[in-house]
Amino acid sequence: MAVDSFGSAWWRGHLAQRARRREDLMIMPLDETLAALGRQSEADEGERDVVLDAVVGTVARTGDFDREFRLRNRALRERWEALAATSADLPPVRLVRIGELYFVEDGHHRVSISRVRGAATIRARVRKICTTAFLERCITLAHLPQKRAERAFLERVPLADDVRAGLWLDESADWFRLADAAEAWGFRRSLAGRPVRSREELAEAWWHEEVRPVLDRVRSEQWRMPLRDIAAYVSYGLDHVV
Repeated sequence: MAVDSFGSAWWRGHLAQRARRREDLMIMPLDETLAALGRQSEADEGERDVVLDAVVGTVARTGDFDREFRLRNRALRERWEALAATSADLPPVRLVRIGELYFVEDGHHRVSISRVRGAATIRARVRKICTTAFLERCITLAHLPQKRAERAFLERVPLADDVRAGLWLDESADWFRLADAAEAWGFRRSLAGRPVRSREELAEAWWHEEVRPVLDRVRSEQWRMPLRDIAAYVSYGLDHVV
């Protein structure tokens, strides 16, 4: 199979880095991402095909490739070209999945070569790590401060998994305001004779008794709502309850 040369692949990566924001192109480091999101549990998902566009991170090699696995390190030339020239099928890579994104544990060159060849997927052995905050497909390194604030919110207000996947706020400070509002709501509920016995119970009651009714009211009045439910609540409900 024909493949672009190392020099061509490296040069395209160099030009791309000059044309886009640095943060948008930086590869996602696993340790920094987990520190922001909060590690919970781990499971083996077996071997399967993974969409290459979702592979944007690394376990250890942050200086060798960018987020799209274009080459940054010319010292990789001999290894990269040797693998690119082989006609044999390359073995599966090893990936770590967090939310909707994947991090390379073994097989950085194979991911890079597959992307240069225009492949849509790559065969991989996948290990899943569950985190407190959810990792969406659009997240870049620049978003980790917001995700760190989201994790802190979820530690105080542990919403259900199906709700967490849809959370998004642009401003880190809004997560702290939201946590304060939820806890204040729980305190007022207790004063009214309906105490909550745990943070999990608080989160469930607050979401269904406070947040959902606000969203239903906003929708019934046909206001223009932000894309995410939690952003709509911050915009139309939070200032009226704290």
